[in-house]
Amino acid sequence: MAKLRQPLSNPDTSPRSLKSKDWDNMSRWSEYLHGESSPATSGSWKHAGSELNPSSGNLQKGLQMEWVVQLSKVAEGLMTKMYRLNHILDKPDLPSNSYSDSFWQAGVFPNFPKICIFVSKKFPEHPNKLQLDRVDKFSLDAMHENAEGYLQNLEPWVMLLVDLMAFREQALRLILDLSSTVITLLPHQNSLILHAFMDLFCSFVRVNLFSDKIPRKMMIQVYTVLHAMSRGGRDCDFYHRLVQFVDSYNPPVKGLQEDLNFVSPRIGEVLEAVGPTIFLSTDTKKLRNEGFLSPFHPRYPDILTNSAHPLRAQDLANVTSYREWVLIGYLVCPDELLRVTSIDIAMVVLKENLILTLFRDEYVSVHEEYQLYVLPRVLESKKMAKSGRAKQKEADLEYNVAKQVEKMISEVHEQALLSCDAIHHERRILLKQEIGRMVLFFSDQPSLLAPNIQMVFSTLALAQCEIIWYFRHVGVSSSKSKPARVIPIDIDAADPTIGFLLDGIDKLCCLVRKYIAGQIVLCNDNKRLRLVIFIILCWKDSVFTWYPGMVALDLDNTLRGLFQQVVHCLETIPKSQGENISAVICDLSDLRRYWLSILMIVTSSRSAINIRHLEKATVSTGKEGLLSEGNAAYIWSRCVDELESQLSKHGSLMKLYFYHHHLTTVFRNTMFGPEGRPQHCCAWLGVASSFPDCASTIVPEELSKIGRDAILYVESLIESIMGGLEGLINILDSEGGFGALEMQAMKVSNLSMKSPKGLSGLSLPGYESYPKNNSSVKMLEAAMQRLTNLCSVLNDMEPICVLNHVFVLREYMRDCILGNFRRRLLTVLKTDNGLQRPSVVESLIRRHISIIHLAEQHISMDLTEGLREVLLMEAFTGLVSNLHNFEKPAGMQTGSAVEFICHWYMENIVKDSSGAGIVFMPMRNCFTSSQPVGGYFAESFTDLMLRDHMAALLNCIDTALRSNHDHLEVIAGSINTGDRIEREASLKQILDMETLVGFCIQVGQAIAFHQILVEAAKVVLEEKAPLLVSLMHGVAKQLPDEIPEKDEVKILRRVATSMGVVSDHDMEWVHLIMLEANAAADNSWSLLPYLCASFMISNIWNSTTFNVSTGGFNNNVNCLARCINAVIAASEFVRLERGEYQRQSTSNGHANEVLEPEILSRATVEANAKSAMQLYTKCSAVILLDSWSDSTRSNIVPKLIFMDQLCELSPYLPRSTLEMHIPYAILRSIYRQHYGNSSSMAIEILAPSPRQSPAVSLAHSSPAIRHHRGDSTPQSSTFDSSYFSSHQQEEYDVDVKAKAGDKQHRGMRSSGPLDYGSGRKVKFVEGSTSGGQGPSPLPRFAVSRSGPLLNK
Repeated sequence: MAKLRQPLSNPDTSPRSLKSKDWDNMSRWSEYLHGESSPATSGSWKHAGSELNPSSGNLQKGLQMEWVVQLSKVAEGLMTKMYRLNHILDKPDLPSNSYSDSFWQAGVFPNFPKICIFVSKKFPEHPNKLQLDRVDKFSLDAMHENAEGYLQNLEPWVMLLVDLMAFREQALRLILDLSSTVITLLPHQNSLILHAFMDLFCSFVRVNLFSDKIPRKMMIQVYTVLHAMSRGGRDCDFYHRLVQFVDSYNPPVKGLQEDLNFVSPRIGEVLEAVGPTIFLSTDTKKLRNEGFLSPFHPRYPDILTNSAHPLRAQDLANVTSYREWVLIGYLVCPDELLRVTSIDIAMVVLKENLILTLFRDEYVSVHEEYQLYVLPRVLESKKMAKSGRAKQKEADLEYNVAKQVEKMISEVHEQALLSCDAIHHERRILLKQEIGRMVLFFSDQPSLLAPNIQMVFSTLALAQCEIIWYFRHVGVSSSKSKPARVIPIDIDAADPTIGFLLDGIDKLCCLVRKYIAGQIVLCNDNKRLRLVIFIILCWKDSVFTWYPGMVALDLDNTLRGLFQQVVHCLETIPKSQGENISAVICDLSDLRRYWLSILMIVTSSRSAINIRHLEKATVSTGKEGLLSEGNAAYIWSRCVDELESQLSKHGSLMKLYFYHHHLTTVFRNTMFGPEGRPQHCCAWLGVASSFPDCASTIVPEELSKIGRDAILYVESLIESIMGGLEGLINILDSEGGFGALEMQAMKVSNLSMKSPKGLSGLSLPGYESYPKNNSSVKMLEAAMQRLTNLCSVLNDMEPICVLNHVFVLREYMRDCILGNFRRRLLTVLKTDNGLQRPSVVESLIRRHISIIHLAEQHISMDLTEGLREVLLMEAFTGLVSNLHNFEKPAGMQTGSAVEFICHWYMENIVKDSSGAGIVFMPMRNCFTSSQPVGGYFAESFTDLMLRDHMAALLNCIDTALRSNHDHLEVIAGSINTGDRIEREASLKQILDMETLVGFCIQVGQAIAFHQILVEAAKVVLEEKAPLLVSLMHGVAKQLPDEIPEKDEVKILRRVATSMGVVSDHDMEWVHLIMLEANAAADNSWSLLPYLCASFMISNIWNSTTFNVSTGGFNNNVNCLARCINAVIAASEFVRLERGEYQRQSTSNGHANEVLEPEILSRATVEANAKSAMQLYTKCSAVILLDSWSDSTRSNIVPKLIFMDQLCELSPYLPRSTLEMHIPYAILRSIYRQHYGNSSSMAIEILAPSPRQSPAVSLAHSSPAIRHHRGDSTPQSSTFDSSYFSSHQQEEYDVDVKAKAGDKQHRGMRSSGPLDYGSGRKVKFVEGSTSGGQGPSPLPRFAVSRSGPLLNK
């Protein structure tokens, strides 16, 4: 709740102790006037009152205008408090006595609804007579217990009622005094005092109408109950006066009609006097044709300065106040409607208004108020006139007028519902046109702005009125009293004229500030100010020289002294000398102060010399009267040193804060509509700068709330503007925008390349310019025009300042364009099925960049640099210096584009390779897909994600080695001892075999894919940077082989690996990843060959078949060979390095050691890798042959081919290694069967040989190794050594030269069947069936002497 006062800290100010002796003292309003930034008018009236000489009696003769202005300010403070209370109580519906939960939880009233509502309904009965214990005994007891606390919460608001009561008495007394004292209140004679008087009058009416929206009855009754509880049954001092005050203003309109009855005739005179100006403001045709709002006469363009209607144009600046005077005046003074001319005035104003604004966004339905409170008075007058018609002719006239008024009030509501929006829409169109012409004219002829400044003010005031009227009526519904129905007012939320008016007001105010306010302090040769003060300069000698009649007047000393002071002030104004005017700041406040002092005397009927005497003495000369010229000089002088206050009065739109939600909606509906203009966004945003001016010092927290809402409003509009900017860019970047032009150009290019005759079926250039085909071109042109205009406007826009927040639209625009480019980049990479083609991506990005370059021409900032930053950030996130280092910084993340591409690769190539049918084709050294997946590889972006994925897979292998350490040791021992049973048992206990095999296949796929990327990069570098490739070739050959390697050597070797200039890519790449991942850190990695050998019993072989067309397997098992070769070799490298590091660290400080350490090199690594790979081959062959049986017969073929491809692939395995364990004759037969019958992808070759009996085939289908066990365990073998001696039927011999040339032949092909050229010579003994045809050679497997059946 607002901190209103501290009533309890000072008992003299509480409502129960306030004495009537302080009632009439103006000091009681210090709270409402303290800290007030008094406007210039208020200050002028205040100082003017101080100029009167009390000793001469002029203080009593003059008007108390200072009190008038101060009470108007008090009224604003009172309404601010009531507005705050109304919102705290959640705007209760008092007529229906319905209150929300927020009302009771606000802390103003005790949360006892039954008692509070009951005493409110019984008002004005005293609460002591209501027997509240019967209503709610429990709530009454609870109120009694905490009566003092409830009293303190309610007391500040009861104090508000006391202030309202005091304000009513003082304002009424002052209004009565002015009404009976002021000689004339006509606008052309006494406009200054008239406006002050009518402002107080209207403020008095608004305060009392607004008071009906707060629960006054409940406040008085509940406060009385609480006061009696805490003070022993005594009533507060002002209880009865408050009850009388509230009861007399229930409803407020009736009380106002009774209180203001004595000033009704004066109000009627005023309203009749302003009628012509109101009629003129509603006649849009006359305003346009007669040029009231134009700097040049429409019918005489040569007359640039429109001097035909200076006073009328000045009156138009006050027409908004005049309309409010009419609505309020006839409401509280209904008898004045019976004037003949009043009917038309009231009907014009009522027809175009539906509500009467009380304060801020609070209003009442003006037509309902007229029908409820004015119409009965008119009917009563009609009845009285009817009864006296036979006696008096005046009664007959009064009857006819009353009848017309009755008809007007009854019908005008319906007319207003139908026509008010159309009337104001037509007026907005007129103002849009006139302001547009005015801005162009004064921009071209700024020297004519000064003499037409009053016309500019009138235009600003009319535009301000129309904009505020529009937003006040958005969402308003009117209920007609008789049918009790609610009719919504149809206000077009997409009306583009609002944007034009806002922009026009903003531009006019900028012109005025630029060419008038700034001229005062410019150099001497500036002559634009001259015409502004020309009238004032000419008026200097008018007092006694131009008006000889002034000499005949008997002016007293005070009045004569004031006139002399006015003349002195005019003498101090610099005169124009030739074409120059003095460049000094003219302070004309003293001139206005003395003139107001004169007015306060001469307009009072108590003064000996009054306004009528002055008019008679001055008008007879044929010139304007002294008072008229003085008032004109007063008004013109304010354009010199109070220009900002004038602009704030006529052009400020701070009241739109209370409708800022509607403001945002209309902006979004109109800004980018068909008639929207990008340049209007400046005005829409600039409105927010004035929002904090709505805050009142009486409620301190208002400033923070309004400031916060203003900031949110600006941010919301900026979001909409940037959304529109993105929309314009995306429209041009769409397939219907520049994309359509590109497609047209592409068709022309394609057809012209194929055949010149093909152009006959295609539209020639210029076809789109035909009227029936140019809609798309017009759309493009409009979008381009709006884009360039919007960019230019945002670039030139001044910063928007709201309190301590500054919004620079250029920065928002830059972030918007670059952010949209980033989102577009991520969008074009994707298709429905995967990645977009690189050529399409390049084309789309280039098209988008060209649009940005188009906008960049209108922006004073470098967007190209921003585009580069976006591209770099999407490819890499971090410091640019990190790109030169191969060590990955902690917490470094990749860009979104790279992340998306790599994730797509992980999802489609690595993780889901089996499901998607993606396999590696060794023959072509690439990946292929057996079914369409859509999408393409992103070679240049996947290295980092590949390395991360590889590190994760290697971590899985490390976990498997640790978890199966014991079983692998048993398998290793069984290989050496030949214990088959123990080996098979340990193999079955290895955990997650299938998962691990799948991971290892992914490792192989990643290795193969990375090699493809490296080879592609090498091709590009050899073409684009051959010297760099040559340099790296030379560097790679000269790198030292010592182990451990230095960091510099590691960096160079990593670069060489990424460029494809090293011999063994697989081992080098995996070695670098293992170093980064800290893999192979313990002794469990020495068992890696045994773990890989255990893969021979995996279930993956059940679905594995060899594909002749690809040279690989259907499920990428061939990638497992690459994984085994690279990981085993790299692990040996890492183990040696770590061992050497450990040895060096332990030998530090022991200089007495005699033994020389062994020097390690890459040759040592290669030797260890060969040993480990030979061990793996041996173990795999043993497990492979041991696992062969009738049920696993079909698995032998892929396993044998796999082992052969591994030996072919690995640089650490000579072909003789596999020959030691598996006869090549078997492999030749397998390959001949596959390639001889390539139509079938897989051939079953394990049928028993016809040269054997079925019994022999069954008996010897599972070859076994004879185990040498120390115990007496029987050997489960189906054959013995005698079988071999009796069935030796063939000899197998391999030429030594073929073995020597094995590596050369292996290098000549990547994979596939063995080479059967002259390099390998094979001899067969008689009876051999190893040719291309004949029975299956598998039965000879059992009798081969080179097979692994006997352990030696």
